[in-house]
Amino acid sequence: MPKILIVGGGYAGFYTAWKLEKWLRSGEAEVTVVDPLPYLTYQPFLPEVAAGSIEPRHAVVAQRRHLTRTAVITATVTAINHASKTATITPVDGSPWEFEYDIVVVTGGAVSRTFPIPGIADNAIGLKTIEEAVAIRDRLIDSFSVASNLAPGPERERVLTTVVVGGGFAGIEVFAELRSFATALLKHYPQIAFEEVHFHLIEAMGRIMPEVSLPTSLKVIKNLAQRGAKIHLDTQVQSAVDSVVELSTGESIPANLIIWTAGVMANPGIVRSSDLPVEERGRIRVRADLRIGDEDEAVVDAWAAGDISAVPDLTGGGVGGNCVPNAQHAVRQGKLLAKNIVAVLRGEEPKQYVHKNLGAVAGLGIGAGAFQSKKIALTGLFAWFAHRGYHGLAIPSWERKFRVFWGWWNNLWLGRDIVSLAAVQHPRAQFEAFASRPKPVDAPVVTAPARASAKSAPSGKAARTTT
Repeated sequence: MPKILIVGGGYAGFYTAWKLEKWLRSGEAEVTVVDPLPYLTYQPFLPEVAAGSIEPRHAVVAQRRHLTRTAVITATVTAINHASKTATITPVDGSPWEFEYDIVVVTGGAVSRTFPIPGIADNAIGLKTIEEAVAIRDRLIDSFSVASNLAPGPERERVLTTVVVGGGFAGIEVFAELRSFATALLKHYPQIAFEEVHFHLIEAMGRIMPEVSLPTSLKVIKNLAQRGAKIHLDTQVQSAVDSVVELSTGESIPANLIIWTAGVMANPGIVRSSDLPVEERGRIRVRADLRIGDEDEAVVDAWAAGDISAVPDLTGGGVGGNCVPNAQHAVRQGKLLAKNIVAVLRGEEPKQYVHKNLGAVAGLGIGAGAFQSKKIALTGLFAWFAHRGYHGLAIPSWERKFRVFWGWWNNLWLGRDIVSLAAVQHPRAQFEAFASRPKPVDAPVVTAPARASAKSAPSGKAARTTT
């Protein structure tokens, strides 16, 4: 059987494997997925996870539960040599090994793109993984607990200050969701006033959310300003040393939480360790039919999709002629990629990827959202329902859809859970603090034996000495 290796289990990789299971005949091919994480993260839900609106485990999809006829390897592909059709697989524990394949599918996704700004690497946190979203949530809740024990003043306000860098969809959504969450937390911390909680969003461009119209983005800015959040446009971050955010305007913002959402880039760990063609922005060069290569020639038995690839946008709506890196494209590319692989295995021609952007929806906190589809633009409650409805149905598997909608229903009546589990990062701390340990063994003290004398020794017996 041909061996199909899928590098990456995100949107594109997961859907490729999922649909291959559906369309491949028994014995037609053997599919293996390699990813360092055993689950797909539904990234549009990360802002709601950070704001306590969705249980973290409900925003991820277990690969082994739903890929029942696919071999799932939890490890990292550290090299691809397509000339010899081998990949190096490196587990967390253990030695790397060579995996031979017949067809490779590269869907390694993207990572946060940062710049060499002093302090960012040391003090900021991204929003690409479920772990980051949970850490942001716990950090915000803990900041309220810490601030409630401080006297009013600059230090207390620093602890209650959050800075988000990047005004795209991810940045605006996490910014608005956290602002909504922070406002909800105030009723549990009567010592803290609304005016002491500060939220700043820094955007280098002159507008936010380029995916929606300018009037819609201005409505979002107005809504956030009314909720006590401040947006800095045409502003760059110069430094974040010691968590003090220095802006190009000369303003300094001492912050407790810095979130970086200013762009993504193709996973360099995969792109730089393969012999596959790469375009000028560091993405794998892909044809419209999702085969790796260019218009003149395709690399045989090599495919790619999702954020790691530069897929031509045949509708003409993409940036630089390519599809923008988002879930809407990655999911559809994964489905088509599976169909095309099956078609080629059966001697048929692959189809080209064509998808016109349907629009955009964003959640901006409980009861607030933004919706844009062509000339139709809405903000407010209806847009919030559209956001939740679309993404609630888009997450893979009915099992996960049910968990997400059930969680929203519970929150409607019970409110968001405000328990911080930051201590889970050091689960053995309390056990170690109180665990009994063996007492140190004292070294024996050796003394010279006492001399026995006739007067002191009992008659007929030798005198006893002790040490």
